[in-house]
Amino acid sequence: MSNKNIEIEFKNMITRDEFTALMNFLNLRSEDFSEQENHYFDTPDFLLKEKGSALRIRQKNGSFELTLKQPHPEGLLETNEDLSESEAAEMIQTGKVPREQIKKSLEELGIKTNNLQYFGTLATKRAEKEYIKGLAVLDHSRYLNKEDFEIEFEVDNRKEGQMVFLNLLQQLNIPVRKTENKIKRFYNEKYRQQKAE
Repeated sequence: MSNKNIEIEFKNMITRDEFTALMNFLNLRSEDFSEQENHYFDTPDFLLKEKGSALRIRQKNGSFELTLKQPHPEGLLETNEDLSESEAAEMIQTGKVPREQIKKSLEELGIKTNNLQYFGTLATKRAEKEYIKGLAVLDHSRYLNKEDFEIEFEVDNRKEGQMVFLNLLQQLNIPVRKTENKIKRFYNEKYRQQKAE
C-alpha cells in the first residue's frame, strides 16, 4: 500500500539553548521524545541528491517505512511504503528497492534502481506538539559524529503557516537561519569527511 502526500513544512536550525527554550515554551518534557532512525540511500554519484530528491527507510517503534521525496511546486511529494524488517535489512545490504511503485518513480526520475547504495544512518530524538493550526516538531539529530537541533512546523496552508512559524521564532528571539533538510545536512557532512580523508 503506497500513499502519496504533499509535505508543506518550515524548518529552522536552532542551538541547544534555543532547543531547551522551545521545549519549555511548547510544554514538552524529555519523556515526550521518541527515537527514530533514518537510513539513507543514493547512487554512488549522488544522482538523487542532484535531482533534489531523497530515498530513506525510517525505522520507528519496530516498524519500517520506505519514503521517496521528490520536488513538487507546493513543497515535497512524498511516496511512502511499509516494509517488513527483513525487506529493510535486505535493502540496507543490497540497495535493492523492494517496492514497485517507488522503483517506478525512481526510474521516471532517470535513476537506475540497481545502482543504489546505503550511505549511512541519522538518528533523531523527536517530539511533536499541536500548535496554532499546525504541528511543531523538535528534533535532536546525530549522524557521522555530529549533532544538531532543529524545529519544523508542518502545515496545510503555506501562507498562514509561515506567519505562525515566523511569529513563534520571533517570540523566542530565534533568528531565521537558512536550513537544509536532514538528508542534505547528512550528505554535506559526508562530502566534507570524504574530502578531508
